[in-house]
Amino acid sequence: MPPPPPAADPRLVRNTCILAHVDHGKTSLADHLVASGGDGLLHPKLAGSARFMDHLPEEQRRAITMKSSSVSLRHAHAPTGTSYRVHLIDSPGHADFCSEVSAAARLSDSALVVVDAAKGVRVQTHAALRQAFLERLRPCLVLNKLDRLVTDLLLSPEEAYARLRLIVDEVNSIYSALRSRSYFSSLLLQDGAGGGEVEEEEEDEGDAFDPHKGNVVFACARDGWGFRIHRFADLYAQKTGASKAKLLGGFWGPYYIDKGKKAVLPLRKDGGADQQQPAFVQNVLKPLWKVYQRGLMPDSGEWMQNNVVSVFNLKVSPRELHSNEPKVALNAVLRSWLPLADSVMEMLVECTPDPVAAQAFRVPRLVPERRDVAAAATGCCASIVAEAERVRSCVAACNVSASAPVVVFVSKMFAVPYTMLPSKGLNGELLNHHNQGHGESEPDEEECFLGFARVFSGVLRAGQKVFVLSPLYDPVKGDDASGKHVKEAEVHCLYEMLGQDLKPVDSVAAGNIVAIQGLGEHVLKSATLSSTKDCWPFSSMTFQVSPMLKVAVEPFNPADLGALLKGLKLLNQADPLVVYTVSERGEHVLAAAGEVHLERCIKDLQERFAKVHLEVSKPLVSFKETIEGEGVRLMGSMKAQQGFVERTTPNGRFTVRVKAIRLPNALTKVLEESEELLGQIIEGDSSQFAQDGGNSTATLRHRLTSAIDDELEEISEQVVKEKLERYRKTLLGYLQRVGALGPSHVGPNFLLLPDLKSSSGVTASQNGRGGILLSGRPHVSERLGFVSASDAETAAVNSEAQTLTYSLDYEALRNSIVSGFQFATNAGPICDEPMRGVGFVVEPYIFVNDSEDKIFTGQVITAVKEACREAVLQSQPRLMEPMYFCDLTTPTQLSNPAFAVLGDCRAKVLKKEMQEGTSLFTVHAHLPVAESFEFAEKLRKQTAGAASAILAFSHWEAIPLDPFFTQKTQEEIEESGYHSSIGPNLAKKLMNSVRRRKGLHVEDKVVEHGTKQRTRARKV
Repeated sequence: MPPPPPAADPRLVRNTCILAHVDHGKTSLADHLVASGGDGLLHPKLAGSARFMDHLPEEQRRAITMKSSSVSLRHAHAPTGTSYRVHLIDSPGHADFCSEVSAAARLSDSALVVVDAAKGVRVQTHAALRQAFLERLRPCLVLNKLDRLVTDLLLSPEEAYARLRLIVDEVNSIYSALRSRSYFSSLLLQDGAGGGEVEEEEEDEGDAFDPHKGNVVFACARDGWGFRIHRFADLYAQKTGASKAKLLGGFWGPYYIDKGKKAVLPLRKDGGADQQQPAFVQNVLKPLWKVYQRGLMPDSGEWMQNNVVSVFNLKVSPRELHSNEPKVALNAVLRSWLPLADSVMEMLVECTPDPVAAQAFRVPRLVPERRDVAAAATGCCASIVAEAERVRSCVAACNVSASAPVVVFVSKMFAVPYTMLPSKGLNGELLNHHNQGHGESEPDEEECFLGFARVFSGVLRAGQKVFVLSPLYDPVKGDDASGKHVKEAEVHCLYEMLGQDLKPVDSVAAGNIVAIQGLGEHVLKSATLSSTKDCWPFSSMTFQVSPMLKVAVEPFNPADLGALLKGLKLLNQADPLVVYTVSERGEHVLAAAGEVHLERCIKDLQERFAKVHLEVSKPLVSFKETIEGEGVRLMGSMKAQQGFVERTTPNGRFTVRVKAIRLPNALTKVLEESEELLGQIIEGDSSQFAQDGGNSTATLRHRLTSAIDDELEEISEQVVKEKLERYRKTLLGYLQRVGALGPSHVGPNFLLLPDLKSSSGVTASQNGRGGILLSGRPHVSERLGFVSASDAETAAVNSEAQTLTYSLDYEALRNSIVSGFQFATNAGPICDEPMRGVGFVVEPYIFVNDSEDKIFTGQVITAVKEACREAVLQSQPRLMEPMYFCDLTTPTQLSNPAFAVLGDCRAKVLKKEMQEGTSLFTVHAHLPVAESFEFAEKLRKQTAGAASAILAFSHWEAIPLDPFFTQKTQEEIEESGYHSSIGPNLAKKLMNSVRRRKGLHVEDKVVEHGTKQRTRARKV
């Protein structure tokens, strides 16, 4: 093995992650790469079955990857003889562990997207391509399990070629849609970058994945063989003397090789009797199929020796070649003839960027440029911004000089037992990790937290002090005395990651991946490390799903509560996606992405972090609350002066009138997807987010208005044009009156200020007093640029109210109104679940009073909250449940039981199809999250484990039933099936289950019939 490349030369480094659908062969592929370039970490004979990167016992037991892990490899590039360092990160394929995929992608520059050639593109393949695109990684394609096309599907070379082309075309189609301007415009707000920077990155024309480019490998990762078409072009060039470049052009697509002319010619389109076969079929698949089929026969060693080993001068052990097991000889010959690791490593070196090239076009995504801040900065702020921009330029250049600022991103924290840490340092000295790792930690702690990180600028050294910056840190503002967004930490130890092993290193240069010890008390999940405070923090990572599956945990022995709290804190830090909260009832609630993720968290909590026996509640599914108004019915909730609810404070000084309206679904979805950006915009400096400010603000403004147009477009055929335009004008007018978002000030609900143009300004008089309408500044609309600052100031308080409120604390009054709105949207009237997609038109009035009574803020909060909740109840309230996208695969003979399970669990089947060339049946459906737990168990029982399903969060769906509906008339009783076989009101059933859990009032009939049951016959 050649010596490692100089650490200070980032051009000799490659950082890549493996992304794929579950069970498509990621970890088997990693095995062969580790066996080839891991300096003896794994014996080649164990590659493919050892699952080296799955070092957790639970991963080995389940045979799925749950945690992203990194290994540093070496590769000597044969054509040039140059030695490269390759940091390989294996990531999970299950949707429940998507946060681990995000952590891996953030530290990488390229992605190996693996697709099972037998199963084709699946749900998580889409997610993998989307994650690679979002993080601006250069993707390469590995078509795995080609052996199954021969042995399981029994496809001919022609059929196999058609299948492979179909997969490549489908993957290219998905990635092309991602690169299209229509899709990319929706991601600009997350990148914070302008379109010009995108054009620089996407200069390459044509398909993203093309075997001619060398970024497609055809492989069998389990057996360790694979190739690029370059390999066969080399072989045939040596054999025929033809030009390799010309041959390469014909080994994929509608071309064949004329052996006589030694030329590549296009296939004829007439399909005559003398029609030639594509070169990939004739010169690649047919020889491979022949070797594979003949090699599986008994006594194949001699044939392999004469027809493959001697022809290509392969080095194969005679013991393996003449083994009694034909598969042993076949695998030995194929690995020697078409070594998988060499093909993949050459692809990484030749087709993926080094850190210098990658960071140049990734920096707009990693560290968005603040042009508006730089333009507005003056004085000392200008010098801070200039220094921050210098640091950003060093990140873009992957600067490794001694004078370059150190910038590191920690994508996750992971726990390692102290016994797994190296006991000796670089010079053989003994290490006391308890004193180094946690500072103030107790010496009996068993877990040490390491940062999974990459150096983007400078050289990070052990013992160096760095600043820990949160994503909300702003160098221009600095930080408050609490140090919430910036802390100082000391890097105690640095480790090169070798799977589960760690190798101490003294320093790490920009472009390399490293594990950092000493951040346990300073980093919760992710952070930016910098040697200077004048540094923009890296943008937050995006996750495919959010944690919705909740359970309440408590110790079986109450005396173990302290150990449980400590364990929950450690688990919350060790898992990027898990969320730990304490409910109003004092329950300790864990939120996970799905059933498998939750099981993993509970197991870690019981066996590693808390080490106590736990009692776990049944899953607590999150719901949302909204009002009726989808489709055309959206217009009904917008009728003027309909459904106003009025509440007055006890002292009579304040009255509020509230009307609830349904927001368009598309608009609500944009608000949910933009929570992080909305928080930055709403809480940022007004100069930073002016109407003509940053690209991200303008893009978000465009997305909100486009969402309204998209929603109205769907119902345009059902509504006359004049009415549709009137409703569009009304909805756009709402965007100019948004005073707050809720809950948490970034949620998908509007607090809409009164429309002063259409309001008289006075309510019905109370005891001869006239109420004066108050109108505040549309704070959110102003920040988003829907109204200018001057217009907002003009509309803040009308002159009559200004005279009346000169003695009042108007800001406190406004905050009280907003607080009442926040309380109402955080806990709706159905079952105290957060609200979604509701706009509240709030009209606050104050009244003249001769007494000295003050307007108490607590009374105002209560009045606004109650009015909002009552307005929802008067607007046909509806419960919303989360829905999974279910990708179910089952043998054809078991399709009926599988469909029965889907029906029992209220699933909505979207599409069903046979997998080409197999006896498998695939069903795509929407499945309620509340039914997913029973669904998994029923599916196992009904299909004896032969069927499998992958679940990923899809959307929120309103249940079209009134949860408060009760049958009153005979017609209603007959229609709803009272005392019949039809089930009860589903919305009411779910509402009551949540209410019971929260200790809220539930109307239940305890005893339905109080008389004793009679026998059917009377004995005489």
